[in-house]
Amino acid sequence: MEAKKSAKADLENKRNLFVMLGLVISLGIVLTAFNLNDTVKSADTLGQLSSEAIEDEVIPVTRQEEVKPPPPPPPPKVVEVLTIIDDDVELDEEFEFESTEADDKTLINAVPVIQEEETEEESEVFIIVEDMPEFPGGELALRKWIGSNIKYPVIAAENGIQGKVYVTFVVDKDGSISNARIARGVDPSLDQEALRVVNNLPKWKPGKQRGKPVRVSYTVPINFQLQ
Repeated sequence: MEAKKSAKADLENKRNLFVMLGLVISLGIVLTAFNLNDTVKSADTLGQLSSEAIEDEVIPVTRQEEVKPPPPPPPPKVVEVLTIIDDDVELDEEFEFESTEADDKTLINAVPVIQEEETEEESEVFIIVEDMPEFPGGELALRKWIGSNIKYPVIAAENGIQGKVYVTFVVDKDGSISNARIARGVDPSLDQEALRVVNNLPKWKPGKQRGKPVRVSYTVPINFQLQ
């Protein structure tokens, strides 16, 4: 037999409303409890602050002491002992005094004196002297001798090479020729021929300085010209 209820007496229709209402009330109670526990009371004062003076710490400056080397030991003392002998005491040892005077039997070691000035003069080569060296017969004879003894190199002639070669040499004290060299050249073939001719020059009249024959430097131009 089914139980019959009126619509007003049936509570099923209001169940959801009561559940939501209970949840809201419970949530409100919980929030109120949290707010009561977290409430911070205001402080009237912040307490007493004590100010203490902080002294600056002074760090002493330290320097490393220099280590000085030990002083040198003092020199040993020399003690001289003087023995005083009376005039009456006879000495066992007799001193022999050598005579420094020379006699006929004295040997004297003589050291030879080397004359360096003459050696320097012999090796010195002058450029200008009082009496310049001269070819036998003069300048004109020198040109003629060179012109008659020179041979034009074939290679230079075929290539049309010509020019003036300057040869420097030394006229020694006896008039001979030495140390011939090219002062200004043109071509190797022409330079070699010029040296050959100069080295075959006859003896000259040597140059003189203060009346003595000396070595004198001399320069001769040799002209190579094709006809």
